[in-house]
Amino acid sequence: MKSVERAKLVRSLRQESRRLRLLVLVIGFFLVTLTFVVVSKPDALLFNLNGRLSVDQAPRSLLIRQRVDADEAASRRSADTLAAAAQDPKVVDDDNAGEEVNANTRGASEDEKRALTSHPEQGIKTEEATASERLGGEDEEGRKGLHEGHQEHKVTLPTVSNYTIHDAAGDSDNGKQEDAEIKLAMDVDQSNDGNRSHQPALDNMEWDKPLCDFSNFRANVCEMRGNIRIHPNGSSVMYMEPAISKRDEQWKIKPYPRKGDELCLSHITEVTVQSSKVAPECTKYHDVPAVIFALTGYTGNLFHDFTDVLVPLFTTASEFNGEVQFLITDMAIWWTRKYAVVFEKLTKYTLIDFNKDNEVHCFKHAIVGLHAYMEFTIDPLKAPHNYSMVDFNRFMRRTYSLPRDAVTALGEIPKTKPRLLIISRQRTRMFLNLKEIVAMAEEIGYEVVVEEANVNSNVAHFAKVVNSVDVMMGVHGAGLTNCVFLPHGATLIQIVPWGALDGICRIDFGYPAEQMGLRYKHYSIGVHESSLTDQYPMDHEIFKNPLAFHKNGFEFVRQTFMDTQNVRLDCKRFRSILLEALDQLNQ
Repeated sequence: MKSVERAKLVRSLRQESRRLRLLVLVIGFFLVTLTFVVVSKPDALLFNLNGRLSVDQAPRSLLIRQRVDADEAASRRSADTLAAAAQDPKVVDDDNAGEEVNANTRGASEDEKRALTSHPEQGIKTEEATASERLGGEDEEGRKGLHEGHQEHKVTLPTVSNYTIHDAAGDSDNGKQEDAEIKLAMDVDQSNDGNRSHQPALDNMEWDKPLCDFSNFRANVCEMRGNIRIHPNGSSVMYMEPAISKRDEQWKIKPYPRKGDELCLSHITEVTVQSSKVAPECTKYHDVPAVIFALTGYTGNLFHDFTDVLVPLFTTASEFNGEVQFLITDMAIWWTRKYAVVFEKLTKYTLIDFNKDNEVHCFKHAIVGLHAYMEFTIDPLKAPHNYSMVDFNRFMRRTYSLPRDAVTALGEIPKTKPRLLIISRQRTRMFLNLKEIVAMAEEIGYEVVVEEANVNSNVAHFAKVVNSVDVMMGVHGAGLTNCVFLPHGATLIQIVPWGALDGICRIDFGYPAEQMGLRYKHYSIGVHESSLTDQYPMDHEIFKNPLAFHKNGFEFVRQTFMDTQNVRLDCKRFRSILLEALDQLNQ
């Protein structure tokens, strides 16, 4: 009996012991949990603090989530603000800047409007940078206030090149990677100290901006800043991305500004531009930007030398003040020698033949392709630093050390006659009565100079001749390209052949001349001044409706109206044009 009671007592003690241990475990767990909540302050607790916790105290994972949420909210606010401003001119913000935003939005270019519509994620940049630039003007305080207003609820994370870090560094390896990325951004920024006015700070660049811009109808251009490796032997340009980046881009580009002209581009080397996490090791480092462009195409024709290469190259590279490295695909040595003085002004470094180079070149800034717009023209609204044809005209005069920057009014230099240059041709579009034209011009009071411009002409010599005259005239053709050497305020007279070619001629030389600060005169010949009357009867369609021939394409027009036509100028009719030019020189 006693043994049974003893057994019951033992079981009871064991049960009490288990209850006690369980109670101790529960109390211990409660104390540990309480200690963790008080000391560690996990994210879950912070969400209920309503912003009372400072940014410096917040965990990094929370900061990143707040940054992403703030970015999305700011993007929506930007789009909503611009949309409201566009619909209601009375919409204003706290700084009374809304009306100005609305007005400037109405004045924005179509390219900017399309960019805003197509890429709403770039709304922050559009509102903060573009609107700030437009509204602020010279008012630094205005720009500062606008910027701070949008940054109020945002946490700034390090931005490297064209992307922003969106993921937290969870372990030590990721932390090291992030430190390396910040150092890369700092290195790039420091390397640009000498050209800070030309290169925007990395923190201000658009997030996730594509490496290439294919929106221009005339030329595709890729531009990037960061860790760039150019491997000519592989015809590739690699933009190195950190391991955490999700960018995956690949572009094919032929760096010659004749977009859509398949015949021309068929001779151009194709370059691959891509984002990459793996690339060959660098064999040569450069501290200056790179510009990659092609020479083969239509070069060799004076007009195309300028409109396809020299003008776009000036537009793209002149901002670097010689501190830029050119890599040329489809190199033409004779061409680079012909324009050697131009290259010497644009770059201080030896040209690299892209097709024959085996190095792996490393740059921090690279441009593939050249900025180009209409024929023989710079669009100051789109060009870097708002360059214009006036700037190009000045650049060419300085490059060839030409003495005259502007024409001199008649009478300021006694017994000095105004000089007239007649560009002659020997194969097509020739002046059939050149001697008569010269005699008529001299009778009016001009000192006449006759020169032929062709591919073999010495550029430096011809530049000096052109710069010495006040008026230059010639039949539509490449020789008129020499107007780039004329002094400011000089007159260009373009003789337009028969064939409804007025539009083409104005685009090629009329508008560019005016944009260079030259006076421009347009003279369209009549049927009786064309040699086509020797080839066709007067009742032929070519005289009745020449515009109908344009339906067959430009090559047909060129063969019909340019390659087989010469000009017999009506001196009585043309005399008034020369007199008008003479009168303008007296003004």
